[in-house]
Amino acid sequence: MLEDRTLAGFSATPWPAAYPRGYAVVDVETTGLARDDRIVSAAVYRLDARGEVEDHWYTLVNPERDPGPVWIHGLTSETLRGAPLFADIAEEFGARLADRVLVAHNAVFDWQMIAREYARAQREAPVRQRLCTIALAKELALPLPNHKLESLAAHFGVVQRQAHHALDDARVLAEAFRPSLRAAAAGGVRLPLLECRPLTEWSDRPVSRQSSGGYGGHRQSSWRPSRKRPACPYPNPGRYEAGKRLKQGMRVAFSGDTSTERELLEDRAVEAGLHVSASLSRLTSLLVTNDPDSGTSKAVKARQYGTPVVDEAAFGQLLGDVEPADGR
Repeated sequence: MLEDRTLAGFSATPWPAAYPRGYAVVDVETTGLARDDRIVSAAVYRLDARGEVEDHWYTLVNPERDPGPVWIHGLTSETLRGAPLFADIAEEFGARLADRVLVAHNAVFDWQMIAREYARAQREAPVRQRLCTIALAKELALPLPNHKLESLAAHFGVVQRQAHHALDDARVLAEAFRPSLRAAAAGGVRLPLLECRPLTEWSDRPVSRQSSGGYGGHRQSSWRPSRKRPACPYPNPGRYEAGKRLKQGMRVAFSGDTSTERELLEDRAVEAGLHVSASLSRLTSLLVTNDPDSGTSKAVKARQYGTPVVDEAAFGQLLGDVEPADGR
């Protein structure tokens, strides 16, 4: 019924010419959330320009390691043992992503996992833009109790059959994305498209026995984005004030180790409309660090300038409710 009303409102309105010509709605299940975790299953629903399903695809992936939280995704080592390696499915996966906007719920996570897998395979994912359905829900001001996938699905009357199964999660998201897309088109809403920066530099280097706690065989991987981030489109509203919300345009700097990968934190901040700064100055709105008393240059400057400081956990909570920039 809700989609019928959206279509009725759209019928007299031309489809926005600037909207993409096709979408790839993606979900991946993984061994965990860290830099070295791997994909264990992946699904893609291809949609046309107006959100209609063209086809869908699903595959298991052998992660070449422990499958991680089996109680979440249900995929055991035995199930995955005969599955193809990511390198074996990279071409077919890529063919389903090519020339489309990647759509996912918390898209930065899915994109990072996919980009790393392609980097391991010494290839580049054919994706140039992504759209996060959380960000789109915020642009549409949907009255959701939270931004979980099940809440978005319930809002549009989409029934989940098997949560945390990549194929069903992708189906649910595709069915919820279609009315979201049409509501955006009917209202002339700008789609929150972000650039996907390929991870083209990848290294796999052994860690010393001392630094790896005596396990000399452990190998540590690292990736580096190939391009700089786009400029933040919002003006800096000033410093963060304790107890209040972050506001789009605020300049945020990071210092020290974080439990969540730094690039993932930074991308989440960018998607929320914040300006991620590589340095700290008197204009910095907030420093995120788990060790505010450290001697890093950013921590020292923050103390000198009186820059507000929060830890990673507090920053994660603040990201969940960022105030729109003035005029939005």
